[in-house]
Amino acid sequence: MQTTRIKTSLFVLSTASAVFALACTGRAAGAAATSSYDWIKPLWLGELSLSAKESYDDNLLGVSGKALKPESAWVSSLSFKAGLNFVPLLDKQNPLKTFTLAYQPEKFSYEGHTEENYTSHKFNSVIAVKEDNMSFSFDNAFLYVDGNREAPTYALNQFAGAAANQNDKFRNNYAHAPARERRDQIQDRYTASLQYTSGSFFVRGVSSLTYFDLNTHFHNTGAAPYKGYQNYVDRYDINGGVDFGYKVSPDVALTLGIRDGYQYQEQFDVTFSGDQHASSSHYLRFLAGIEGKPVKWLTVKLVLGPDDRKYNASAAMARLNTTRVFGEGSLTAALPHNQTLALTYKQWLFVGSTGLAPYDDITFACTYHWSATKQLGFDLGFKYVEANYTVGNDLAGSAPALRDDLDYFYSVGATYAFTSHVILSAGFVYEDGKNGLDGLAAIFGPAYREFQHGLTTLGIQYKF
Repeated sequence: MQTTRIKTSLFVLSTASAVFALACTGRAAGAAATSSYDWIKPLWLGELSLSAKESYDDNLLGVSGKALKPESAWVSSLSFKAGLNFVPLLDKQNPLKTFTLAYQPEKFSYEGHTEENYTSHKFNSVIAVKEDNMSFSFDNAFLYVDGNREAPTYALNQFAGAAANQNDKFRNNYAHAPARERRDQIQDRYTASLQYTSGSFFVRGVSSLTYFDLNTHFHNTGAAPYKGYQNYVDRYDINGGVDFGYKVSPDVALTLGIRDGYQYQEQFDVTFSGDQHASSSHYLRFLAGIEGKPVKWLTVKLVLGPDDRKYNASAAMARLNTTRVFGEGSLTAALPHNQTLALTYKQWLFVGSTGLAPYDDITFACTYHWSATKQLGFDLGFKYVEANYTVGNDLAGSAPALRDDLDYFYSVGATYAFTSHVILSAGFVYEDGKNGLDGLAAIFGPAYREFQHGLTTLGIQYKF
């Protein structure tokens, strides 16, 4: 294992050294006269970069430490990114304002934990068209993870009776998220809009998709050797609708909108789980919003309104028809002295990857950036997330509805640009998972829902 560790570290260090050598060469070339062999990046090549990172993860599976002890690992990653911009190839009068494609593969290697190794493939495309009073935009992010098809097993042993200890299955909802994201899967997210503007009024057709296709194997978690094994189900949310807007000033608009959507949660086969709940639903969402720049330095976008749901007959809901709050927004402030403050918020009903129940998904995040100099930048961040499953009524087995999990993230980072081509980065993220449900019986393992997780990262990037 030590030999493998040394080889991996040497490989990453050699890559970093090569990148640094390129930086020095680029700096020297900039000081010397330009030669006929200097390569100039074409306008249609938006980005071309290489990156190497070395990280230390101190709790790979996000366990509490009450039974399973936290496993740690050094993580090495290498990535390449190519971005194409087709607009410079077109006539300046062309209505196509943005047309970009990007591909980024990244390979992750976990020392001593090869079951966690994976390669991610990210494909991004952005299209924006504007002509006269019409505008269209489409933004798609597609991810394929080539990873392990066996999910983690959260159990100290496979015994039965008094000697059994599979209490880690009660862990925090957010504890298994990093391990799940390393497994074989497909994700896709898009947003699309088509807008017509007439004076101060506009009408906008919109659509969005959030899609998760988990490719891990299913096992019967009620019998050894798979007690505590985590089955993951497929899920998605898709909707379409229309917004009606009025510009109260040239830079600020008020909107009223409606979304017609469907949310899907895969149902477990009876051979894998005796709990046959699956909480798919159809919804109508009514929204009021504000968007734009009320002052020069502030950008705001916020929608809020009731989300009226009709769940299918097998849903883990006492009332199959329910109305909840939907909210989503962002605020970005450009502060003096090259500082930026960004706030984001979202609250909606979604369905869990662990199956069975829906939950109220709440996220609040705050990020701060300061460009201290042209070379040096600092970042601070805070994020709060909550998964409140008490909206459901599934009390079978481990009682999926008896759960209100909280997670707090604190992050700090810095970047330093040696040249316009070479950027060094360092960061640390501390995660603190909590149980938000008071008075939970000991049989449901409340102590196992508390966990801490730290991730330290050093990286170097070369941009051509």
